[in-house]
Amino acid sequence: MEKLFDMRMNDGSRHFTDFPVTLDWYAVRDHVKTLPGAILTRFVTDGFSEAWIDFTYRGHRFSINDQYGDYWFFVDDPTCPEEILLEVQAHWAKLFS
Repeated sequence: MEKLFDMRMNDGSRHFTDFPVTLDWYAVRDHVKTLPGAILTRFVTDGFSEAWIDFTYRGHRFSINDQYGDYWFFVDDPTCPEEILLEVQAHWAKLFS
């Protein structure tokens, strides 16, 4: 498993992990429903160059966006417990492996 990032964004969110874009947006979006307790809250794409996937999990709001050839994972609350971030990271690592 990769080490978590602690990159703070201008909006206060934390970029905590990423994965190479090897799957389409729909596979990444659909993987939300396989994380017990996660709820997809928004999916926006221009159908060409990028997508935003938003979901909640264990009381925290997350976003996934494809940038620079990777899917970047963000959590709105930068103080979200590492245990939760590791669960999200491990869940998507299964999809990308």
